Amino acid sequence: MSDTTTATTIPGYIAGTWTIDAVHSEVGFSIRHMMVSKVRGKFTQFAGELVTGASPLESSVSATIELSSIDTGNTDRDNHVRSADFFNVESHTQMTYTSTGVRASGSDFILDGELTLKGVTKSVPLTLELGGFGPDAYGGTRAGFTATGEISRSDFGVDFNAALEAGGVILGDKVTISMEIEAVLNAG
Repeated sequence: MSDTTTATTIPGYIAGTWTIDAVHSEVGFSIRHMMVSKVRGKFTQFAGELVTGASPLESSVSATIELSSIDTGNTDRDNHVRSADFFNVESHTQMTYTSTGVRASGSDFILDGELTLKGVTKSVPLTLELGGFGPDAYGGTRAGFTATGEISRSDFGVDFNAALEAGGVILGDKVTISMEIEAVLNAG
């Protein structure tokens, strides 16, 4: 797609304001662990709004993620990540993302935006794949999106680590973000 992409090139495209359906969405991540594998996790509490413009390039997103809702499948690890060593959820309860623009990239889009975590705001682009637009079983309209990206956790002051005896560190710095988002068109 070129920068002149119009809504007519996306089947079923609908301009409007959408609310993220957290029950049918997932905000996940993975990080290198012990230099040999990856640990995956997700956040179970989040909310957001998407606005699809007359053109996809005029769209925007804002989202909030509750940091205490982290779930890696291990209670001890989750509690450690909530502690001052990592998120410090007593002082920093949320992570937010606010888009600053959308641009075409092949058959997908790049969602440019600012991520705020632990009081630090950094530019974080996300590759955005449109899943589609269509009616749901309840008389409403839904849209689906996949967003992926990568951040450096140390850029946000989430830099706890420990050295391994054989060399290297327990945790990698790069965190891969992956989101499957289903949104419902607001009645209006």
